[in-house]
Amino acid sequence: MDVDLFDFDLPPERIALRPASPRDAARMLVLDGAGPGGATRERLVSDLPGELRRGDLLVFNDTRVIPAQLEGMRGSRSGDGAQSAPGPRIGATLHKREGPRRWRAFIRNAKRLREGETIDFGEGVTATAADRAEDGSFALDFAGDEPVELLLDRAGRMPLPPYIAARRPTDARDADDYQTMFANEPGAVAAPTAALHFTPELMAALDAAGIGHVTLTLHVGAGTFLPVKVEDTDEHKMHAEWGRIDAATADRINATRAAGGRVVAVGTTSLRLIESAADNAGRVHPFEGDTAIFITPGVRIRGIDGLMTNFHLPKSTLFMLVSALMGLERMQEAYAHAIAQGYRFYSYGDASLLLPTRSA
Repeated sequence: MDVDLFDFDLPPERIALRPASPRDAARMLVLDGAGPGGATRERLVSDLPGELRRGDLLVFNDTRVIPAQLEGMRGSRSGDGAQSAPGPRIGATLHKREGPRRWRAFIRNAKRLREGETIDFGEGVTATAADRAEDGSFALDFAGDEPVELLLDRAGRMPLPPYIAARRPTDARDADDYQTMFANEPGAVAAPTAALHFTPELMAALDAAGIGHVTLTLHVGAGTFLPVKVEDTDEHKMHAEWGRIDAATADRINATRAAGGRVVAVGTTSLRLIESAADNAGRVHPFEGDTAIFITPGVRIRGIDGLMTNFHLPKSTLFMLVSALMGLERMQEAYAHAIAQGYRFYSYGDASLLLPTRSA
């Protein structure tokens, strides 16, 4: 499909720089029914229990964001001790673990960095650049024997999305604001932002309403923010991310649907992993490994019955995903409505609840 079909104009003031407080006070646009003729309702996230039914199941991503943003200076070349010429500071955003001490990273000023050179990130943290890929990313091999997570705690910063980081610096609040209440498994470099809206109070209300929940793990990579630079969606290559669905979670998802309940993914990350694990009949199997699934209109979504998600970037793979679920025309109309009504967009913004099969 033509990537320009997924473009829209977004006023900069619609980009949220801080989350709602309390988190479940964010607005929520409910789209009930895919395609033309579906109902649209204005709600708050705290109204979610009333929009779901007893026996429904929410699926959360329990990945934990690590301080994956690093700034350093280019040092010597590995092996010969020769000093590189002075150059600009090197910025690194880790996006996928490739080994115990190796991470794939997007590099700022990558043209100034060569394989074999070291980067000093301060606080005793150094890494050697290796294996430059076609997309310009490098593998970084971290020196020493301390766990890389401890090194990042010393030298790294919370990796705020570029559309926020370009407008204000990261601060102490972001360490909490950019982490969900379900965060348990370290490894993500971007938050599963739909789950940022949830609070213990909201979870208690969902439990009281008979709405269950389970967790899976997908370590979100920085590739989620990369623009689609090709003209046709068939030419776009997704970055792989590691995920896991255990047997108990897969069984709970399948049992919910068999009993007539709806499985609602909280966030596109949860949806993408479920779809990676679902067979053609919609049955979800245990899964562990990489996924680079790319969901665009025309791809049949098999393993879920609804999606709660934030409002996404123009021409992004995530806007393509929601268009696959609800229909492109429906999502274009919904986003135009959200912009006109002052909804807040992106990671710290408001939510949408997408229910492709209209509720009774």
